[in-house]
Amino acid sequence: MTAFLRMSEVPLAGQRVFIRADLNVPQDDHGAITDDTRIRASMPAVRQALEAGAAVMVTSHLGRPTEGEFKPEDSLAPVAARMAELLGKPVRLVADWVDGVQVAPGEVVLLENCRLNRGEKKNDDDLARKLAALCDVYVNDAFGTAHRAEATTHGIARHAKVACAGPLLAAELDALGRALQQPARPLLAVVAGSKVSTKLTILESLAGKVDQLIVGGGIANTFLKAAGHPIGKSLCEDDLLDEARRLMAAAKARGGDIPLPSDVVVGKRFAADEPAVVKAVADVAADDMIFDIGPHTARAYADIIGRAGTVVWNGPVGVFEFDPFAAGTEAVGRAIAVSAAFSIAGGGDTLAAIAKYGLEADISYISTGGGAFLEFLEGKTLPAVAILAERAAKAH
Repeated sequence: MTAFLRMSEVPLAGQRVFIRADLNVPQDDHGAITDDTRIRASMPAVRQALEAGAAVMVTSHLGRPTEGEFKPEDSLAPVAARMAELLGKPVRLVADWVDGVQVAPGEVVLLENCRLNRGEKKNDDDLARKLAALCDVYVNDAFGTAHRAEATTHGIARHAKVACAGPLLAAELDALGRALQQPARPLLAVVAGSKVSTKLTILESLAGKVDQLIVGGGIANTFLKAAGHPIGKSLCEDDLLDEARRLMAAAKARGGDIPLPSDVVVGKRFAADEPAVVKAVADVAADDMIFDIGPHTARAYADIIGRAGTVVWNGPVGVFEFDPFAAGTEAVGRAIAVSAAFSIAGGGDTLAAIAKYGLEADISYISTGGGAFLEFLEGKTLPAVAILAERAAKAH
């Protein structure tokens, strides 16, 4: 497991603490926050620093603003208001903060959208040095941006007096490390989604680590076709059929397999009111589209999940947004929830499915990381984590 300094190990009393959080929340057309999960998840680090008597600065990106051009819709003002409600104390919003911030011990300020600063995305070293000069302790608590090397996620950590991981980032790394680096076996990955191409590197990386791999969604169609089964007009990537065959052969060579659906749920058109028809895979007609796994397959997958020691879940196995084609994803989600395995789930659609079926309490760890979660599954080094590890190594 990557060694890094944790915020809980750092004396914070009287220190100027700079927390890079992930407060990039969805908003409606009027700027109202529609889901405050990320804000709530980021408050333990802020509370910890405040309770220790630190002078606390928090920043985050929001949306995709143009550097150096402030627009009202790019402002963290709604986030500051929600933070104040959650913390039960005022949260002052500070604009143009790069050259200095006035903040007293026991006070928390929110520094305006960090992606408005020129040089943020390019990890400009002059900007990073200025940011580092604002604080005594830098805390990265934004796992969702850990796969990007930017001034507030990477550069500042190089130059700050102390650089450490906040509780949210540390929890993500602990959970991912437990799932992939020291897993209880058998290790099972459920990887689904519409396209093999977007998940191919994940499939390749996991194929070498896991004992079993379940593919679902449009990805499974590509594997079905590669294995010689009819898939009608289903979503499929013909240019990746050889790749699918290679992954299946590699799994077999390792003594594992990639089980394919024996029955599927089909429709003639992609619509919420389309009648769902269960068919054996061999019976899929030329004008059918596969939208879910069938009940027999769902039971078989639930059985595999029940025997696993660790489960990594990324992606719904069917078009779960449409109720006629949601049973497969629900069955897989419930099987993961009731299993004794250590389970980690991530990715936007996966989180939506978990919320739809109320499974939050029964998944061991739900990653809010999105792209960072996927890159970790791919076996990539996350720059924001690597720099914390580098700083920890130098300190010893």
